[in-house]
Amino acid sequence: MTPGQIALRALIVGFIVSFAIITGFAYTTLLERKLLAKLQHRVGPNRAGYIPLPRRGGGPERKLLAGFLQPAADAVKLFFKEDMRPAKAERITYNLAPMLTVMPAIILLAVIPWAGEINIFGAEFTPYFAIAPGLNVAVLFMLAITSISVYGVVLAGWSSNSKYAVLGGIRASAQMISYELALGLTVLIPIMLADSMNMGDIVAAQANGWFVFRQPIAAIVFFIGMMAELQRAPFDLLEAEQELSAGFNVEYSGMRFGMFFMAEYMKMISLSAIAATLFFGGYRGPFVDQVPILGFVYLFIKIFI
Repeated sequence: MTPGQIALRALIVGFIVSFAIITGFAYTTLLERKLLAKLQHRVGPNRAGYIPLPRRGGGPERKLLAGFLQPAADAVKLFFKEDMRPAKAERITYNLAPMLTVMPAIILLAVIPWAGEINIFGAEFTPYFAIAPGLNVAVLFMLAITSISVYGVVLAGWSSNSKYAVLGGIRASAQMISYELALGLTVLIPIMLADSMNMGDIVAAQANGWFVFRQPIAAIVFFIGMMAELQRAPFDLLEAEQELSAGFNVEYSGMRFGMFFMAEYMKMISLSAIAATLFFGGYRGPFVDQVPILGFVYLFIKIFI
């Protein structure tokens, strides 16, 4: 392939993957809000978008897919909210921090093989469908990118000129030091089993059995490290509302705050895709060799489970 064809293929795959992760992020937030509402015996978001269904015998209409446009409504609200910045904030790093948290979550998806060799409208994607399929140090690249995101959090805390935000940033750096080593060691297991750092080779090595069955302890430690990377409970020390009044992003508003929120859920999808690739066979599944497009379906199911 010529360099131009490689670049065009990367652009096509990048556009498809970016659209998928943005849509996935939007509806992951909606799903979480719906589930929390059920657990707390609340209705949850049900106003922005629904399909009305009449009841037999009259009465109030039923609402099918109630709230399915809520992510769009939230995005519009954030775009039009006033963007306030503290008077003594460090302007450049204050503006840069939200981007430093979003970018790693998206860049991580470059090394994920989403399907095997596939032909889309006459375009051949070999050896598998990915933005950077030939990256032979993909796992090392993944570890490097995940460690970058903490800089956005630390810079957000430092540049806000707020004691609560600074404490949240310091906690983020301290927490990263504690879990990054364990996360890196667990990633060595699939590398040794597949004898390669290429994500495609790791998926191919699981054709006869997922690595989670061969090394379940490594998979469990990786999941715990994922929770720490995502700052979800019980690793939410840097956003501890009861102590730090929302933590490192307390001085952010409008779309800048929305970018931190977006980064958290995008990283959730990215790390789930990495876990599915390293331990659960990636896109592989029944009949995937005969029908390559099934690889997308299998991988998305594994990500959201």
